[in-house]
Amino acid sequence: MAATVRRKRFRWRDVEGYLFIAPHIVGFLAFMLLPIVSSMYLSLNAWDMMSPPRFIGLRNFQQLLYADRLFWQVLGNTVYYVVLSVPPSVVLPLLLAVLLNQQVRGVSIYRAALFMPVVTSALAVGLAWAWLYDGQFGLFNYVLSLVGIKGPSWLSDPDLAMPAVVAVGVWQGLGYNMVIYLAGLQGIGQHLYEAATIDGAGRLRQFMHITVPLLTPSTFFTLVMGVIGSFQSFGLIYIMTNGGPLNSTNVYVYYLWQTAFGSSRMGYAAAMAWILAVIIFIITAIQFRLARTWVHYQ
Repeated sequence: MAATVRRKRFRWRDVEGYLFIAPHIVGFLAFMLLPIVSSMYLSLNAWDMMSPPRFIGLRNFQQLLYADRLFWQVLGNTVYYVVLSVPPSVVLPLLLAVLLNQQVRGVSIYRAALFMPVVTSALAVGLAWAWLYDGQFGLFNYVLSLVGIKGPSWLSDPDLAMPAVVAVGVWQGLGYNMVIYLAGLQGIGQHLYEAATIDGAGRLRQFMHITVPLLTPSTFFTLVMGVIGSFQSFGLIYIMTNGGPLNSTNVYVYYLWQTAFGSSRMGYAAAMAWILAVIIFIITAIQFRLARTWVHYQ
C-alpha cells in the first residue's frame, strides 16, 4: 500500500515537472524550432509572400554563390566589420574592468555610466551619433573647426563610414564585456597578487602573467560572442547609413533584410540566412578548437 502511494506521488511530481517546463517547450517549438524548419523549407523555394511558394531546389544557393556579386561585396563588408570591431571590443573592456576593479570612491557610478549604452536602444544611439558625425552641424567637425581643421563627411565617405559605425558599435558594447571581465576578476584570488608582489613583480608583470592568463575564459566568451554579434550587426547600419554610401556599409544582415522585406524575395533571404548560420557555425567551431591551446581554467 505504501509503495503504491509513493508511486502515485512520484508520478504527480513528474506531471508537475512537465507542467513547469511546458511554457519553455512550447516557446521553443513555436519560436525556435518551427521558424528554423520553415526557413529551411523556404530556402528551397521561390516565394514573394503573395503567391504560394514554388519549389526550385538549390537554385537560391547557386545564385547567391555564383551569380550575386553584391552578396560577395556584402560578405566582405561584414568580415571587415568583424575585423575592425572585435579586437577593441575585447581589449578595451579588459582595461576598463581592471581600472574599475579598484576600491575607489564612486566606482559604482562609473560602472553604471559605462553600462548605460548597453541598455540604450540602437535607435537612440544611432540617431545621436549620426548627429555627432554630421558633416555640417556635427559636434566632431565643430570641435575640429576650433583648431582650424575642416572635418570630413564621416558617414558620406565610403572610406570613413564603416570605421565610424564600428566605433559606435564598440562604444555601445563596452559595458557588457566590461561586466564579464569584472566577474572574472572577482574570481582571481588576491593571494596570487600578494605572492607576486613579494617576489618583486610590478603591476604590469602581474597583469600580464596573472590577470590575463586567468581571464582567458572571459576573453574566450567575449571573443565568441563578439564575432557572432558582429556578423549579425544590423541596427546601427540601418539607422546611420542605410548600407551606404555606395554599399560600403551594407553588411550581411542588412542585405538579408533588404532582400526579404524590400524585394519580397523570402526564399532567397532564407538561403542567405542559412549560409550565414553555416559561416558562424564554422568560425565558432574553429574558435572552440583553438581555445584548447590558450584558454586556461583555474
